[in-house]
Amino acid sequence: MAMNGMTVTDVQDGWACDNMMSQGVCYTYDDVIFHPGHIYFGAHEVDLTTNVTRKIKLRTPVVSSPMDTVTESGMAITMALMGGMGFVHYNNTVEEQAFHVMRVKRHRLGFDIKPIVMPPTATIMEMDLLRDANAFTCIVVTDTGKMFGKFLGLVTSKEVDFESDHLKTLGDVMTKDVTILPEGTTGETAYDLIKNKKQDAVVVNDASGAFLGIATREFYKESRTFPPLGAPTVDEQGRLRCGAAVGTREGDKQRVARLVEVGVDAVVLDSSQGDSTFQLDMLRFLKKTYPDLQVIGGNIVTSSQAQRLIDAGADGLRVGMGSGSICTTQEVCAVGRGQAAAVYHTARFCNKLGVPTIADGGVQNSGHIVKALALGASCVMGGSMFAGTAEAPGEYFIVNGQRVKKYRGMGSLEAMTKGSESRYYGDTQALKIAQGVSGTVKDKGSVRRTVPFMTQAVKQGFQDLGAKDIPGVRELLYKGDIRVEGRTQAAQKEGGVHDMVSYERRPW
Repeated sequence: MAMNGMTVTDVQDGWACDNMMSQGVCYTYDDVIFHPGHIYFGAHEVDLTTNVTRKIKLRTPVVSSPMDTVTESGMAITMALMGGMGFVHYNNTVEEQAFHVMRVKRHRLGFDIKPIVMPPTATIMEMDLLRDANAFTCIVVTDTGKMFGKFLGLVTSKEVDFESDHLKTLGDVMTKDVTILPEGTTGETAYDLIKNKKQDAVVVNDASGAFLGIATREFYKESRTFPPLGAPTVDEQGRLRCGAAVGTREGDKQRVARLVEVGVDAVVLDSSQGDSTFQLDMLRFLKKTYPDLQVIGGNIVTSSQAQRLIDAGADGLRVGMGSGSICTTQEVCAVGRGQAAAVYHTARFCNKLGVPTIADGGVQNSGHIVKALALGASCVMGGSMFAGTAEAPGEYFIVNGQRVKKYRGMGSLEAMTKGSESRYYGDTQALKIAQGVSGTVKDKGSVRRTVPFMTQAVKQGFQDLGAKDIPGVRELLYKGDIRVEGRTQAAQKEGGVHDMVSYERRPW
């Protein structure tokens, strides 16, 4: 529309992203700010459907990182239930990792996401110690002390409230008076039994008596306090999607074989610097051996790195090097790239070839997710934002009066002693050099509350940009219609909370 002889194009402010990102300066998310676009739709109309690999679609463009303090089966189940996806770490044995993947694939909607399972030889005292760190109302007792072991009984407060001898075993006090349902029972059926028959818990076993899941009154009561889950991420058989991380050593070929056997949907080749002959060889092997398996390469930060991995068969790429809150690669090794620049340049190249990119690292809030997607990423991978949640591995403990969980980088010395040094090609070296730190993060509650609200905030960000979906935001990006500017330190300060004597920060 003309205004006094001028067109809208004549009065555009700021820069097109390509102009700003081609100045020889390395930007991260906080360095850039987008100008608002024209709003012509409601935030509820925004569709964030995307691909995490060539063949796997997500309703929610967020996945959890394959870190040993972030993603095991509890996190992966919850992420898939919310329309995202989780990638199980590989700082464990092959069978332990396969167990977590199998738990995800066999989980059914409406059942407890993270049941507490113990062996009959465990004592009431041991149960109490576990209960102090993790709030729960019911213990499942199996012969192995794990999921899929033979179900023996339940222990609730009724069995132990008035028991004075806390050295008694759970096998001595457990109740066998439990409603047992067959495999295939739906969550709706379990819920109806608990609601209408006034039962506290029902258990699902397979034909051999192996424990598959539990539904409890407390689980359903708690679920009512969370936002609706929405459509889950499922495979062709209706099972939840699950990914897993693997290395690039010869032994990892056997690991992948076992993961494929239990139904894994995608594997991430977990290397701090993914542009290597090790990863290229593993990529070619996996795509030849398992043509239907989705394989994600990385980590990378440049287009040339992306090209080599795509030529070798990558179905998706992780972008980011040294940008995570617990990563010190840029400081220690002097290589990497600011995450905004890495995402923009790498995703621009990959999008031309139809290969999804995962923005991995540096995401601290919903605004960073908006920026990653608006700069061309297909989805984001969260580590620190999911660490410390109820679904993350590990137990809570108290530090200076604050309830916390452990969080560590996979390049930390502590994680390396568990096996992750192979992702840094350091497992053959006597001297280990850390590229990450270990520490603690505060209790963040459940991701069942965090992710839905964060997703809604991202939809509002898209509305402000004038984009109804991810293809739409890319069209605006590459046409130069998304205008961007750099932010000084003063501008960054101004863009946050300031000049307050005190305040309470509640993002939702």
